Amino acid sequence: MRPELLQKISDLVAQGATILGPKPNRSPSLEGYPAADQKVKQLAAELWGNINGTTVKSNKFGKGLVLSNMDMQAALNTVNILADFKVKETDPVLFIHRTTSEGEFYFISNQSEKTINISPEFRVTGKQPEFWDPTTGKTRLLTEYTQYGALTKVLLKLESFQSAFIVFRKSAGSGTTSLNFPEPKLVQTLNSPWEVTFDPKMRGPEQPVIFSQLVDWTKRPEESIKYYSGTAVYRNTFKVSKPANTEQMYLNLGDVKVMAKVKINGVYVGGVWTSPWKVNITNYVKSGTNSVEISVVNTWVNRLIGDSKLPVAQRKTWTSVNIYKPDSPLEPSGLRGPITISSITY
Repeated sequence: MRPELLQKISDLVAQGATILGPKPNRSPSLEGYPAADQKVKQLAAELWGNINGTTVKSNKFGKGLVLSNMDMQAALNTVNILADFKVKETDPVLFIHRTTSEGEFYFISNQSEKTINISPEFRVTGKQPEFWDPTTGKTRLLTEYTQYGALTKVLLKLESFQSAFIVFRKSAGSGTTSLNFPEPKLVQTLNSPWEVTFDPKMRGPEQPVIFSQLVDWTKRPEESIKYYSGTAVYRNTFKVSKPANTEQMYLNLGDVKVMAKVKINGVYVGGVWTSPWKVNITNYVKSGTNSVEISVVNTWVNRLIGDSKLPVAQRKTWTSVNIYKPDSPLEPSGLRGPITISSITY
């Protein structure tokens, strides 16, 4: 380390800065040699003091502190800096945090295919946590939390690869506490045959096809379905009672490849393109028989693969660089379910 840089570091530590690193013993430059090396050794001796890296790992210098031979977490613990966001080491969660004039905004993301229940600690106190769903724009208060010292622990549940904003902007409340994520109640499973309409213009079947059970399009025997790329519309009916005032009703689509839009009784209620693959149908269902229409779209990969098996003159798709061959694996497509209706009382 050059003496000019070490002198600047020395000045900063004297004024209150904390540094972490090994003790330098020479300058990397030949400028001013050998005086420069002597200056580095002098400043280093003052800053690192009696630090030996084993029994002594810190040295007070001026208003600041010098640390050595420890990892970053140990260093943060030494100077009593709490983690901004903390979960168990086994929790597959990533986060980012932004502070604004309105409050503290944490964006957290489940990096696994499994639903997880976590209890992260946020370096926030005195504020009410809120759950903001980035896929629907809906927000709600989270009342199942604990505050101690400068931290707030919140009980959370994230579906497969689900992300959410946890926001702190209002003063903590003192009302009744309810579950942040109450268990959904299964209302029914839609396992009756589905009528599925493909687009003939996209070389799908000319007439609607009855799916006695929901399966991947690539598992069907018909080539017009196996290699189909485009939108297919699933239709069915179900019977339910109108939800109570405190009840929210959801249509859960299970496994979707790759995106879907839903209509209930002919009215569009929302689309899904990521986990948790469900839409709120509370305001759209009626007591008695209801119709459901789910439009599912996949990518054009299977069409490219299917066309690669045909003579060039019969191919309908074209791309300048086609990486797909006749033996390329087909992409899972369609609505694979299970499709259920559930209700949650908040």
